[in-house]
Amino acid sequence: ASVLKEKLQEKNFNVTFDTTPHDYTSYDNAYKNSLKTINTNLDKYNRFGIMIDVHRDAAADLSFGPTTTVNGKSTAQLMLVVGVGYSGFPNEYWEENLALALKITKLGEEMYPGLFRHILVRDARYNQHLAPGSLLVEVGATGNTLEEAYYGARCFANILNKLYK
Repeated sequence: ASVLKEKLQEKNFNVTFDTTPHDYTSYDNAYKNSLKTINTNLDKYNRFGIMIDVHRDAAADLSFGPTTTVNGKSTAQLMLVVGVGYSGFPNEYWEENLALALKITKLGEEMYPGLFRHILVRDARYNQHLAPGSLLVEVGATGNTLEEAYYGARCFANILNKLYK
């Protein structure tokens, strides 16, 4: 996430970067806890053009590290995750968020073939119900090296730059 922030700022994006720990009481409460942080930032800044929740895929197989080669470098593959809501907890922005994920993935495939894994659509919200343009990106997985993840994040920043500038 810090590499993505740095690269977007280099490209003159206004970036709000919040590293508040949200899983300190339990992993299960992470989204409940982050809801407060996001709402505080939305109150403070009014709105965002895009909100990105950055993760790495916490696969059960700790050696799992999906990679591709970009410009001759081993690069962590990215996966966008869109929550469509679930019983009693709708996400009115899911279609808009999915459309954005498709745009990003399509452009990413043109710029860096193989960088993206499939888009994961789930019966969840991931706090994406708070604003349009909300996505979760998984930068690699537990088995990727930091260098692979950093390069994947740099590629992601280049894609966003081309999409938004």
